Amino acid sequence: MLQFISWQQAWALLALVLAGGLIMAKLTERPKIPDVVGYLLLGIVIGPTAVHLISVPSDSSINQMLVNLGATLILFEGGMGIQLRTLRKTLVTVVLLATLGVIVTALVVGVTAHFLLSLPWAYAFLLAAIIASTDPATLIPVFKRVRVNPRLQQTVEAESAFNDATAAVLFFTLLEIVSSGGRSISVYQPILQFLIESGIGLMIGLFGGYIALLLTSKKSWGIFHEYGSIVMLITAMGTFLLATVAGGSGFMAAFAAGLISGNGKSLRLPLSSNTETNIQHFYQAITFIFRTLIFVLLGSQVDFRIIVHYLWPALGIVLVLMFIARPLTVAAGVLPSLSVQWKPREYLFMCWTRETGVIPAALSSILTVRDIPNVDSIRAVTFVAIIVTILLQASTTGLLAKKLNVLLPSYEKDI
Repeated sequence: MLQFISWQQAWALLALVLAGGLIMAKLTERPKIPDVVGYLLLGIVIGPTAVHLISVPSDSSINQMLVNLGATLILFEGGMGIQLRTLRKTLVTVVLLATLGVIVTALVVGVTAHFLLSLPWAYAFLLAAIIASTDPATLIPVFKRVRVNPRLQQTVEAESAFNDATAAVLFFTLLEIVSSGGRSISVYQPILQFLIESGIGLMIGLFGGYIALLLTSKKSWGIFHEYGSIVMLITAMGTFLLATVAGGSGFMAAFAAGLISGNGKSLRLPLSSNTETNIQHFYQAITFIFRTLIFVLLGSQVDFRIIVHYLWPALGIVLVLMFIARPLTVAAGVLPSLSVQWKPREYLFMCWTRETGVIPAALSSILTVRDIPNVDSIRAVTFVAIIVTILLQASTTGLLAKKLNVLLPSYEKDI
């Protein structure tokens, strides 16, 4: 069994995971199955549940570092792929999905968890907050293989980036209530905390992204234009760290930094073709490495013992999440956005693209570290949500996109 307990074992573990991930990426390429599905299955097979080749606890410091760094780089890359002119048109929808939508999901799932698992209300809503957000680490790779119309794709990607902050603030607020023995807190505190964390994250991210453009664009200082990929790596990591230290949302900062860095032309700070190519190739490689590590390790951490114990209520909660909470969430974001004029088929597609993944797994592991009551039932539902949404929803995104006619024409023949 390989663990991060010596450099030899760590070396062997990383080599095994990356080699296995490379094989899974190739196997899932032709049928257009998202590669994260293959990574998750690989992790389940080589983890403690099956052949027990690797073992990396979800609450270990190394696992937390890999999750945070990987999610940061994936979010940064996702931000670089979004065009400001497209985001401006759908900004109202994105904001509503990432704020009101998370609250709607948490309310529906929380009530369901209270009755199906007999959880106290505070713990039921704590569980709901964990799985309320969509996962950019899953969605962004999915859209690399399933290319839908840009407006739809970038709206879903932006939602997945922004709603992590909302769900995280809601989670830590409820965790404070639970940890304090149920003492009430001001209703304005979560709202104020969200505004502060979001504002700090956005400001640091926007500023960091702009500085990165100044350093790499020949239309400005351009002193590091030959090292664009390294500048962008430092920008992603630096904005996440600065925002976290300043009390803001690190993930939102990384996404905002990527958004600015990827829109140099719109901001009149274009990058040279060589710089853009280098950045693109670099991020393709590094995000592949971290996607592989994150989802293989995530699969290896699935605890089927607690899943079996809570299987039926957990499935009930996840089905409510997918088929009741998500449509209501999308309606809360789409219906008030009258100027965007979303089509029914786009609404249906957004209802199906709500995978659960890295961030919920990281939040649930915090409960284990703090030894919170009811942690087994909460982690069981989280694991079931991850497995079901990735294996069912992510793997059928391409077929649904083709059926709903939202694929880009050049990709229709490949699905």
